[in-house]
Amino acid sequence: MKVIHILNHTNKSNGHVHAAVDLACEQAKTGHTVAIASAGGDFDDLLKKNNVETRYLGHRRKFYQLPFEVLSFFRLLRKDRPTVVHAHMMTSAVLAWPACLVLRIPLITTVHNEFEKSSILMGLGKKVITVSEAVRNSMARRGVKEKKLAVVLNGTIGSARMHGVVREPEQLPKPNVMFVGGLHPRKGLIDLFDAFEIVHRSNPDCKLFIIGDGPMIGEYKEYVSRLSCARSVEFLGTIRQPFPYLAAADIFVLPSHADPAPLVISEAREAGCAVIATDVDGIPQLLNYGNAGILVPSRNPDALAKEIVRLLDDPEQLALWKARSQNDIQNLTISRVSAETIEVYKSAL
Repeated sequence: MKVIHILNHTNKSNGHVHAAVDLACEQAKTGHTVAIASAGGDFDDLLKKNNVETRYLGHRRKFYQLPFEVLSFFRLLRKDRPTVVHAHMMTSAVLAWPACLVLRIPLITTVHNEFEKSSILMGLGKKVITVSEAVRNSMARRGVKEKKLAVVLNGTIGSARMHGVVREPEQLPKPNVMFVGGLHPRKGLIDLFDAFEIVHRSNPDCKLFIIGDGPMIGEYKEYVSRLSCARSVEFLGTIRQPFPYLAAADIFVLPSHADPAPLVISEAREAGCAVIATDVDGIPQLLNYGNAGILVPSRNPDALAKEIVRLLDDPEQLALWKARSQNDIQNLTISRVSAETIEVYKSAL
């Protein structure tokens, strides 16, 4: 099968980019002819090493520039004649739809950021892949036809991005709690800081490590500086390969307010962390509905703190939940994601 993925860029900054790159590399590995059309970025060398071709497409968003980008993509498709086109963001879907319609090439879309109002535009696809059951249900409620929708749960294990990554744990003080992700309000960091303030009272030796960057980092550092636990919280910034840090974590916490199907849950489980996360969107499905990680209510620092303290105070419980993170972990492989996606393509032909 000949596949062209279209997305805004290939920079290491967004989960949807990581997911698209993982999928493209796995599809190429299994014998398909694969290209990515984007404005380029950090992953271009990785794509080349994995036999994924790159095509430049500017993705300019201003209204008067849009026709030129549509024309550019039309010319690209007319030359390459792919079996399917797979769009991963709203701008990409809008650019691809007219060209695919004229050339009669099936357009597949994946809804990565369902929480954005504009995600309804992903309904332009002949088939609409949702990254969790929760996202599927949301898109159906918003008017996307049931027959268009297909669930392909996110997974990262075995992805090209992880090839050659150091597996030895980083040397970190213990006990510790870790967060990895973008520093955005929807990730619920304030709840985590408030919870850790409670944890610190009974476990003053515990450390909290924050990996990631984002628009709220200054505000978050200021907020933490006013807490009594401030000396036990460390902002590590962006780390290109966080796996060794996850492998050194006792407890991984994801306190999100909204999260369609965060890749970091798959990565934390692969690293063997005990996982505590909020019961929102696709997170429960990624944690086998509580069998592979502890689910707590969103926006509830007290409940979050209670579970962290429970694991810190009971080594047997901590060991148990580290072991349970491996329950049915084979469902989070990129090979499974690729195989299910190819089946969606076939259904659209």
